[in-house]
Order: sequence, then C-alpha cells, then structure tokens
Amino acid sequence: MRPTVHDIAAAAGVSLATVDRVLNQRPGVREITRLRVEDAIRTIGYVRDVAAANLAKGRVYPLVFILPTNDNSFMHSLHAEVLQARARASAERTDIRIIEVPAFDPAALVRALEPLLEERPSGVALVATDAPDVRAAVDRLVIAGIPVVTLVSDLTGSRRDHYAGVDNVAAGRTAARLLGRFLGGRAGHLLVLAGSMLVRDHRERLEGFAAVMAEEFPRLTLLPVLEGRDDPELANAFVSDALSKDDAIIGIYSLGAGNRGLIRALKARGQGQDLTVVAHELTEYSAAALKDGTIDVILNQDAGHEVRSAIRVLKAKADGLGVIAAQERIRLDIFVKDNLP
Repeated sequence: MRPTVHDIAAAAGVSLATVDRVLNQRPGVREITRLRVEDAIRTIGYVRDVAAANLAKGRVYPLVFILPTNDNSFMHSLHAEVLQARARASAERTDIRIIEVPAFDPAALVRALEPLLEERPSGVALVATDAPDVRAAVDRLVIAGIPVVTLVSDLTGSRRDHYAGVDNVAAGRTAARLLGRFLGGRAGHLLVLAGSMLVRDHRERLEGFAAVMAEEFPRLTLLPVLEGRDDPELANAFVSDALSKDDAIIGIYSLGAGNRGLIRALKARGQGQDLTVVAHELTEYSAAALKDGTIDVILNQDAGHEVRSAIRVLKAKADGLGVIAAQERIRLDIFVKDNLP
C-alpha cells in the first residue's frame, strides 16, 4: 500500500496542513519543521503524483526525451526505461516522444532542441553535452516557459530546471577512495578510461577522482585520460595498447561506459585478476565481470529512478508546483560481487 500524506504527518509529528504547505512549498513552516517533513517523505518512500489535481480535467502532458544513440549499455537501459514510461502513458497522463541524436555531438543536440520552441511540449528531458550552443538552446526553451530537466549529465551554467542524476564529483571521489584502499599502499600507475570530456558527468567524476588521489594516495600516478567515446571497440584498443606498453599500471578507473571493451581487453591479456578495477554502471556485462573478478567494484545509478524523477519534475513544473528534494535525490549504489541484486 502506497504511503499517504497522513503517513507523512504521523511520521513527522505535524499536521496535515503543515505537510500540504511543505509539499507545495508554501511559506509559514519553520525550517526545522520543513526538514523533518522532508526526512519523513524520504524515509517512508512517499511518491507524489504532481498531476493528480488535473485528473478531473483529463490533462495530458506531452514530454520529449532526447537520448544519445551510441553503443552504450547504460544508455540502452535508460532508453528502455523511457519506453517503459511511455507504456504507462495512459495511467500517468503523459505522451512521451523520444528523439535520438548522436552521442557527444553538440550541434545535433541543438538541432533537436530548436524545433521544440514551436512545438511547446510540457517539458523536455535530455542527456546533455556541455557546450555553449547547447546551453543557449536550453535557456531559450526555459525562458519560453518550457521546463527542462538534464539526465545523467548536467549542463554547466544553464537555466535548466532540474538535474536528475547522481553527484558525479562525489562518485569520482568514492571511486578514488575505494581504488586507493584496495591497492593497500602500493605505488604504481592508474589508467583512467572516459567517454568524452565534452560531457560534464565525466569531467566531474575525473575531478573528484583526481582530487582524492592527490590528497590521500600520492604513490599512485594518474596517466593521461583515454577518451573511448563509450565505444567498446575503441575502449578495447586503448586499454590493450596501454597495458602492453606500461607494466606499472596496477589500477583502472572506468568512469564512462566503455566497459565491454575494457572487459575484453582485460580478459585477452589474462590480467583481470592482477589489476584493481573500479567502473561505473551495472549492466549484464559489468555484473558478469564483477562475479568473475575482472572488475572489483561497480558504482551505479538507477536509470529507472532518473526517468521517473524527470517525469515527476516536468509535470510539477508544468503545473507550477514545487519539487520535493528528498524524493528526487538520485542515490549512488556501490556493488561488489557479494551484494549484486
């Protein structure tokens, strides 16, 4: 049975009127009380249907999701989650359209965004490439009153309404701490495999990773970042070449999504057991590599939560309602072979 506003009031020890004010971000609530209510929302798992008030009107929310088209297992799962959301369209009163664009291509992303000014959907969600032209296109939509949510990777300095994704600096710092601890004080080189420095999530993960390594693990040296564009073939070639040329590599951080290529390179050299490897995104391939010891740790974000969050936020913005921060916080999960779902 789904939690209700009565459950929130009971858990927080406040009145229903106070819960209503917090949910709708109206004044008249002390900050300590607001925090208590938001903590209760998070604890009991309350999920609000921000469009419930429009049910009687039969309102439908046309939403656009702009997703990259590359051979990226995580993006495939994100795409699948949007398709599932589209299958729930009648229940959620949404009309979801998917636009696919080449990955890491700012110009293609701008071309997909520009016609939406005329179409005026209820909201737009996109996996952002961090570039000035993309920021300008997003800003034009927001200024025109069209809500925009960035998915997975944020857009620096833009007017976007919300970001549905993990804290990527914290994710990079977490990866560094785990990798440094696992290596147990050894000295050596670390290989970093990224997709592209054009996307903010990859830059932020690298920023957090490099900071912790410099502060706490000075015996570990970061090699120049390899940008595999989330392409398994490129990732395989880059990692194979690096390992063949540098015997001092003792750890790998895969901060993007080229894990199939990484795994292939490690297995081909028979070095999966000799290297400590931390990677992102739990997929069929990375889970299998976690089980057989090729990868040691996977940091994961829930694609389904991100898509559902984007839809909730876009509907809320379309209705002029506030967003419940606790409900929309995307968690970073840490998996080893022992706690795989």
